[in-house]
Amino acid sequence: MTTSSTDWQARQYTLFEAQRTRPVRDLLSAAQPETARTAVDLGCGPGNSIETLLAHAPHARVIGVDNSGDMIDAAKKRLPDVRFELADIAAWRTESPVDLILANASLQWVPDHETLLPKLVGMLSDGGRLAVQMPDNLDEPAHRLMREVAADGPWRDRLKGVERTARYRADWYYALLKPLCANVDVWRTTYHHPLEGGVDAIIEWFRGSGLRPFLAKLDADETAAYLDRYRAGLKAEYTVFDDDTVLLPFPRIFIVATR
Repeated sequence: MTTSSTDWQARQYTLFEAQRTRPVRDLLSAAQPETARTAVDLGCGPGNSIETLLAHAPHARVIGVDNSGDMIDAAKKRLPDVRFELADIAAWRTESPVDLILANASLQWVPDHETLLPKLVGMLSDGGRLAVQMPDNLDEPAHRLMREVAADGPWRDRLKGVERTARYRADWYYALLKPLCANVDVWRTTYHHPLEGGVDAIIEWFRGSGLRPFLAKLDADETAAYLDRYRAGLKAEYTVFDDDTVLLPFPRIFIVATR
């Protein structure tokens, strides 16, 4: 594979794989996928979510979908017997109804949920489940600081509009899905992830997710300057313990919708 600016994406994401996998374990425990014969993981990343799914439903036929070639390559190495597709998850269509559609920390990047989620429910078999987990952390200091640093620097024009701002509350998703489903379960959980390495660990965490759209538009010198300002802001917001550990609060919203 030719090296590109995104080749590090899967490696960066998996630096904190244990913490990133815990929410999908909680989601799948509620979705009860054991009886699923067919399943799709939309935004499968490096395969950790499919691995978790197969632990629940080892005989399910699973398709992993992601728009990152780097992520798909990592997932294929990890799970060579699983079928993967390189595709835009917003435009993806199933050929026949499936028993489970899993979207773990992916739909926050996709617009128009008012159309997207009903479309996904329509791809389910009778009794099939849509299981979704999304970060709900845009008000947390780590995300607020991304926007503030972007708006206060020589890069402000290039970074204008880069931030992810679209979001909905649990009751909005419930009202959207309830008329289409036999049951809708929605909840919100805040995880407190202990990270080793002080605020630099927070930077490394978000370099694999929320910081990516900002840094993609900066050259190397600008990236260093942006991260210096971001690091200074993090130091003012987060407590670093004597062992150089920092707790990263991370709210997430969960949806299990049964057709």
